[in-house]
Amino acid sequence: MKLERIPWTAAPPPSEPELRHHLAEDGFDAMTWSDPPHRTYAPHRHDHHESLWCIRGAITFHIEGRDYRLEPGDRLMLPRNTLHGATAGPEGATYLIGEKS
Repeated sequence: MKLERIPWTAAPPPSEPELRHHLAEDGFDAMTWSDPPHRTYAPHRHDHHESLWCIRGAITFHIEGRDYRLEPGDRLMLPRNTLHGATAGPEGATYLIGEKS
């Protein structure tokens, strides 16, 4: 897996059940997570691969000096052991977190 932001280019953004289905097809176990406006996460790492898919609001991931902003439908592929932080947007964020060994 490589670090990449995959923008959603179709309208409208996909539904949560559709995204869960895609994550399952890709071998990820998924859970829904919500953050209040401006919630921040200090830099940290995970011992598993993650695929994060924005459902509502916006969230920006801070990785290696770059920002990866996710809006509804956008996906972030986050390889294991990647040091990252995050900040939810002014309306908060709801997203799926897919985890895979």
